[in-house]
Amino acid sequence: MPRHLPTLQERRSPLASASTQLDRLHALALPRELDACLAEAGHHPLRAEGVKVLQLNLGKRCNQTCRHCHVDAGPDRTEVMAHEVVVRCLELLDRSAIATVDITGGAPELHPEFRWIVEQVHRRGRHVMDRCNLTILETRPYRDLPQFFADHDVEVVCSLPHYRGPSTDAQRGDGVFASSLRALRRLNEVGYGQGDPKRRLVLVSNPVGAFLPASQRSIEAEWKRELRRLHGIEFDALFCITNMPISRYLEWLESKGNLASYMDRLVTAFNPAAVEGVMCRTTLSVGWDGTLYDCDFNQMLELPITTHRRTIHDVDLDALAGRAIAVDRHCFGCTAGAGSSCGGATA
Repeated sequence: MPRHLPTLQERRSPLASASTQLDRLHALALPRELDACLAEAGHHPLRAEGVKVLQLNLGKRCNQTCRHCHVDAGPDRTEVMAHEVVVRCLELLDRSAIATVDITGGAPELHPEFRWIVEQVHRRGRHVMDRCNLTILETRPYRDLPQFFADHDVEVVCSLPHYRGPSTDAQRGDGVFASSLRALRRLNEVGYGQGDPKRRLVLVSNPVGAFLPASQRSIEAEWKRELRRLHGIEFDALFCITNMPISRYLEWLESKGNLASYMDRLVTAFNPAAVEGVMCRTTLSVGWDGTLYDCDFNQMLELPITTHRRTIHDVDLDALAGRAIAVDRHCFGCTAGAGSSCGGATA
């Protein structure tokens, strides 16, 4: 299994603090500010367009400590969503038409009630997405999850930086690539990646370096060809996600002296068309403690929604439908180039 690196929190790094991360970004001299870019694009303030996706971050515990992780997840993290918070999320589904529940972490499968949560959401007729790091499926208590996913029509969205080993291991840890291939084969064996909408298998690629993703369409075609040729693996779609300049990726950028140039690259590549599809406009993100956020990135920077009701315990969907989105400099990561969201490119 992959070896573990210590998290920012375990190392007591200053960057374990969300406020310190924001301070580092605010200290940069940027060519333009996001508010001005959004105003020129006709999206200031940036506003939500309802809540179509309920994203649940079940906690920060993970069996990996990836170098780019915006959550600073790892085996040493203890944050976990309480049963009461889960119940409130299910109650929200019962009184709404939210179609999709996007389950993430950490490794969400490590949550003690993960299977029960999936069962409850599936029973309510909602689409379930699981953000899976793949290697968790190779650990003994979770080896049966591919069949569990298939039985509950779960869309599995898997992290895999590259179809070749060195790039993947460089970002996610030694041994991750080989373990990920084994997990992908087992998902293929139960029907994933074969075009069945109930067995949808999506791969997620983050650039291994301080640059923007290439064209999602061209990369998807290349990956399908090469994973089939090299490893006999099939999948349905590929999402390209820009690395966000926060948490462990922010630390990596600083260590390489690339933070200022990377932020300049994001600002210069601002794309008005990418703003239309950013995930925060249709997503409500629930933190492990029940706090509500516009997206998972804002959650990690402790930037809650702008309405006065900010927890799942007193959520007001009507007030959330057209709310102003909380934005900061990190949001350039979602609006650069072809755009980036939990669903990949936006433009």
